[in-house]
Amino acid sequence: MAMEEGKEPGFRLNQSRPLPLKLLQVFLLFLVFGLGISITSMYMFRFFGIQNVVPAAISKSNMIYPCFEEPNDIENWIKPPSNLMHRMNDTELLWRASFVPRLKKYPFARTPKIAFMFLTKGPLPLAPLWERFFKGHEGLYSIYLHSFPPYVGNFTASSVFYKRQIPSQLVEWGRMSMCDGERRLLANALLDISNEWFILLSEACIPLQNFSIIYRYISRSRQSFMGSFDEPGPFGRGRYNFQMQPEVTLEQWRKGSQWFEVNRRLAYMIIADTTYYPKFKKFCTPACYVDEHYFQTMLSIRVPHLLANRTLTWTDWSRGGAHPATFGKADITEAFFKKMFEGQPCDYNNQPTTVCFLFARKFAPSALDPLLQLSSKVFHF
Repeated sequence: MAMEEGKEPGFRLNQSRPLPLKLLQVFLLFLVFGLGISITSMYMFRFFGIQNVVPAAISKSNMIYPCFEEPNDIENWIKPPSNLMHRMNDTELLWRASFVPRLKKYPFARTPKIAFMFLTKGPLPLAPLWERFFKGHEGLYSIYLHSFPPYVGNFTASSVFYKRQIPSQLVEWGRMSMCDGERRLLANALLDISNEWFILLSEACIPLQNFSIIYRYISRSRQSFMGSFDEPGPFGRGRYNFQMQPEVTLEQWRKGSQWFEVNRRLAYMIIADTTYYPKFKKFCTPACYVDEHYFQTMLSIRVPHLLANRTLTWTDWSRGGAHPATFGKADITEAFFKKMFEGQPCDYNNQPTTVCFLFARKFAPSALDPLLQLSSKVFHF
């Protein structure tokens, strides 16, 4: 019966076969082994093969970018430039310097500094006097030098003027290039977030007080010191060009000293101005001397309440002419400065005071030695 059904004794159709199971086990073993080799090869390439790849990448692009970069911290934003000799042109510089934080409160400890900005023709013959003035007050001031190219200062590494020269261009007396130089100084100084006050000086200027008095005087003032007044004569309103309307009217036209002190807010206004600059550049040319009218008029229109309407720099115009008097070695006496200090009173924070000037000009190189001899007794530094 079993033979007739075509089946051998003991044979069943649903019986499991051991051979396929063994093949499956062998397949899984090879799969695991292959994955192990692949992972090992990948790590070996990363740690050994990359040494042959990196030099080729460097030689082609000179730059390798990491997959992950460290996040910027606040130090990257508040640290002043380590090198003042940047490659920005004036347009790029003014744009970069015009960044203004919207929040007034600083999220870090900030010590406000005074930026001393020297607009010079070349050397600083009175530098030893300024060195004595600045000594011991590190961290409370910054220095910026704008010299006529191609002059390069040769100050030693111990000098406060060492590497404080900014990229400069030629400036001409009475023309807009003079104001361009002043705006260039302001813009470079604004790159240091700690600079709060900005003083324009020349190589012929000297300090009349010690650093502590000047710092306290400027930091406590509620106004900036920009001379701005209406002069009806030929050297005031007589320089006005009616083509400056409607931006500037005759009634708004102002005159004042070139030498100023402004706070950070006003410094931003000066370097970011695009409304008044074109008018003054085109219509205020000699015998209209733009450095005596541009900033003075613009600020008196925009923020008259923030101006003290006087300069902090004493200048003697009593001898007449287009330029003020210059003082040399024979002029430097105690009596000379006593007369200077006994000038007309002025207002400080809406109160009368006899301390009206913190700086003076013009002093010749020959005045240096007697100035150094008198500095401790007359200037108290």
